[in-house]
Amino acid sequence: MYAATERTAVHPPPPETPPRRPLDALVIGAGQAGLAVGYHLARHGVRFLLVDAAPEIGHSWAGRWDSLRLFTPAEYSALPGMAFPAAPGTYPGKDQVADYLKAYAARFDLPVMPDTRVQHVDQQLGVFRVSTSQGTVWARQVIVATGPFQQPAIPSLASGFASAVTQLHSSTYRNPSDLPPASAGRVLVVGAGNSGLQIALETARTHQVHLAVGTRPRTVAQRPLGRDLFWWLTRTGAVTRPASSPVAAWFRKRGADLVIGTTWDDIDAAGIQVHARLTAADRRTARFARASHLDDVSAVVWATGFRPDYSWLDVPGVWDGHRIAHHRGATAAPGLWFIGLPWQHSRGSALLGFVGDDAEWVADQVAGRVPARPTAGTRP
Repeated sequence: MYAATERTAVHPPPPETPPRRPLDALVIGAGQAGLAVGYHLARHGVRFLLVDAAPEIGHSWAGRWDSLRLFTPAEYSALPGMAFPAAPGTYPGKDQVADYLKAYAARFDLPVMPDTRVQHVDQQLGVFRVSTSQGTVWARQVIVATGPFQQPAIPSLASGFASAVTQLHSSTYRNPSDLPPASAGRVLVVGAGNSGLQIALETARTHQVHLAVGTRPRTVAQRPLGRDLFWWLTRTGAVTRPASSPVAAWFRKRGADLVIGTTWDDIDAAGIQVHARLTAADRRTARFARASHLDDVSAVVWATGFRPDYSWLDVPGVWDGHRIAHHRGATAAPGLWFIGLPWQHSRGSALLGFVGDDAEWVADQVAGRVPARPTAGTRP
């Protein structure tokens, strides 16, 4: 959940002495990855806590656009230990996912502290100190489960549009009623990933929509040859094989930006005009590569993804400002782990129904580092 942490320029808190009995593990983020790893930590009897800045579990899913549905059918959308409560072959909506995550945490009695924004993480005397909006939490190990959706990425050229042009990132778009009426002008959607194509297709029902793309990603129908795509992906191993395997390497090379369920034929049928990469904005005019332009723009939806931000993570050798250094979620800092990163171990590492494999592996490693508990009659 990208709201689990806070970008801050505040200097680190002064040194402190860790408590005598810190938590075995603290999980930062209580979205799908955090809950999955929490399930496995509980099975191991680890003393742990999940913290998240959101007011309730499932908040980030509930806040996405109204018509959003998973491109994985219900039978491929479950976390470990609990089936998704929807009929096989159906595609749950975002509110169903939010409700499922709430029910999951409740069923397994996972210890979640909401409204807790992480501000700084460092180490004091070999123990992780996590400064939060609710105070300091100490843990022998930390699992970062904030996911890939953190800081919305909006290009600087957005400032070239007039103030009268409505601008929304895909993370704040809800439905076409967020946009000016069709009579006010044209809608430009920038970005051709899953969110960009879905939002463009939906908005085209009520507005004149144009789409700006850097490159056209490969698209695939939801049910090729009469079977859901994920039936094929699981049977070929493309979604579960390690990233280093030949199958995964082929998939990464050819399908890294694969769009599922919305095809370019759908875009053409909806009358959406596709332009080259957006290069400049001038009041209500959008300019594209190849010297083309679009006048009378009334709204822009930036489906331009997110940027990772771990500036709050003050642990050397992990975050270089661009990427996390890790192997299957294990970092060079003993006791610091990640879960839910794209391609952390496989194509499914950041997907709701497949993150459980990574979660089990990380939880096993964490449990293996937990000190043995004192037995009865011995001095702690």
